[in-house]
Amino acid sequence: MDYSIRPLTQEDEPFLWQMLYEAAHMSEEGELTIQDAMNHSDLSKYVKNWGLKDDLGFVATLVSSNQPIGAAWLRLLTGDNKGYGYINDRTPELAMSGDKPLCVYAILPEYRNQGIGTQLLTHLLSAAKSAYPSISLSIRSTNPALSLYKGMGFEVVAGSETINRVGGISWKMKLNFD
Repeated sequence: MDYSIRPLTQEDEPFLWQMLYEAAHMSEEGELTIQDAMNHSDLSKYVKNWGLKDDLGFVATLVSSNQPIGAAWLRLLTGDNKGYGYINDRTPELAMSGDKPLCVYAILPEYRNQGIGTQLLTHLLSAAKSAYPSISLSIRSTNPALSLYKGMGFEVVAGSETINRVGGISWKMKLNFD
């Protein structure tokens, strides 16, 4: 399967909503719809009005049809709009929900486990390195992506352990570029 990776644009926002749904729809809270994700204030902040000054992300598309199949993105969430992985007003967030990444990356089900998500994340981290001193995320202790993030240099922030909204343990993780 041939695919290419390009930067996300404002025109990609509808696909990001679909990816947000793909990443978060199966949770301990039950099945969500795309509209539920759009109406959920803790989730919608990662996509709503995509294309702001500090937004950064990439989309994978099939070469044969230009169909988008996955995306990885981050957003600088500050002030009253802090997300789950908030560290400070200069550190953009990647967020985690359930047992799958929420806004780190999401891949359409039929294209998973083919390395596309890892490639998207690699592109994102490379671009983020020139724009930010660090990035953060929040991850549940049961998330299988934990080892992927550790392997890419993310470290658990000391003292960040919290009980998440479904009663499990979550940590903040941070990747320093300097």
